[in-house]
Amino acid sequence: MYFKKLIFVAFLTLLLSACTSIASISGNSVKSELIVDERSYKLGGIGAFGELVNIGIKKLALSAASSPEDMDNIIDEAKNVAKRNNVEIYRENDFLVTDLFPASATDGKHVLLIYQGETKEEYLDLKSQKEQLIKLNQYTDKAQKDIARKFGEMLSYPKWKIDELIDNNRAFQNNDSIRSQH
Repeated sequence: MYFKKLIFVAFLTLLLSACTSIASISGNSVKSELIVDERSYKLGGIGAFGELVNIGIKKLALSAASSPEDMDNIIDEAKNVAKRNNVEIYRENDFLVTDLFPASATDGKHVLLIYQGETKEEYLDLKSQKEQLIKLNQYTDKAQKDIARKFGEMLSYPKWKIDELIDNNRAFQNNDSIRSQH
């Protein structure tokens, strides 16, 4: 099963990268400039991630973070795309910030959670756990990493990728902290 998933992901990656490749016409190389509007691009991403969730490769997927206005412009069609892929979407306007991604990536933006079953409730529970830890002044370094790891697992990331994202984001945060002190 893992091998099939790996092949599918490789195929999907190859297919997506083909959109920006060099086209060869009659033996002459011509740079292909595929112009896709932002709305279609975002809906295509939702569709692709919806398929990955539907076939079980991912437990939870995320749309691109968008301004509330941009999300308003795609939400109705995103619901149709989700339905075609047998998944559900949840519009998150207060995204769970963890050590996986910089807070600035979603600050003031909306994200669609793409999921099936009880995954939305698991996400909301994880978000509540973080809020509770903060209220109790227990959101320590270890707790931050634990919440980030749980979120990474929900996103079906391998352990090595979760660790890499946490390390990279912490380095990013430390560099921002150093810059703001000068």
